[in-house]
Amino acid sequence: MSATDRLMILYSGGTIGMQASAQGMVPAAGFDVRLRARLASEPQREVPAWHYRELLPPIDSANMTQRHWLALCDAIVAAVEEDGCDAVLLLHGTDTLAYSAAALSFLLLGLGVPVVLTGAMRPADAPGSDAWDNLFGALDALAQGVAPGVHLYFGGRLLHGARAGKLGSATLEAFAELPRQRHGERVAALPAELDYRRIRRPVNLAVLPLFPGLQAAQLRALLGSGVQGLVLECYGSGTGPSDDTELLEVLREARRRGTVLLAISQCPHGHVAFGVYAAGNALRDAGLVGGDGMTREAALGKLFALLGAGLSADEAEYWLARDLCGECAD
Repeated sequence: MSATDRLMILYSGGTIGMQASAQGMVPAAGFDVRLRARLASEPQREVPAWHYRELLPPIDSANMTQRHWLALCDAIVAAVEEDGCDAVLLLHGTDTLAYSAAALSFLLLGLGVPVVLTGAMRPADAPGSDAWDNLFGALDALAQGVAPGVHLYFGGRLLHGARAGKLGSATLEAFAELPRQRHGERVAALPAELDYRRIRRPVNLAVLPLFPGLQAAQLRALLGSGVQGLVLECYGSGTGPSDDTELLEVLREARRRGTVLLAISQCPHGHVAFGVYAAGNALRDAGLVGGDGMTREAALGKLFALLGAGLSADEAEYWLARDLCGECAD
């Protein structure tokens, strides 16, 4: 872990750079002008040598898609391999900040440099904004040295990119890593098919929380829409309606068609352990693979990285059950 000498700052939009409009706050380009002005007003501040690039048009992160993830990945790789940067700071909206941090954690496996994402709950020009504290806090962390991999910096804390989640919509300390038991098997070496150089393509994915009264017909409609992978948020340690034979058959049918079914716990501090209850065993027997203590963001990002690389359902299930970057192993 070494200090950053040549940094790329990527700006994708989000609240940190938003400005007022007649329709409400909207993303604005040209954030580097405000950053340079802020640095000029604080000549005593030391920051690494930095370069700047914007992904245009800047977006509200509520509009984030898989194609944006791929564009962010390409921009980060270009900053390292073409511009010679040894670290990247990505400015991003908070609504999907944890989703992007998780997805990039898997898309950038093997890159070997630190990538830090940050943003703000209030625009940089707003009174009481947290924008500069977050941005300069991330810069200070990088100047001191951050381990290779993807991280999220917010509210004075450097968080694991594949473990963080947004917990609040009105607090400046909106992100945290919740304690979740993680028992996954760590991989000894990263396989070539999961390296960051592997081409990825968009994948039809879905996330569905179980709830009392979920009907087999509703699940069938979702899975019948061409879904290639489903993150099923189960109760507790991975349980579900084990007495609904029709619903379980819908899951079996989907797995026979090649749909990957990944189970996580919908409890904030939960993890999947199918063998504890018969209701959990029923879901496992219906074709679900356990996601241990992965968060929703990590589960979705990992499923995208695996299936987007063209892996088969069996191959994806194999790697879903193994830890690639700290998402399911302590």
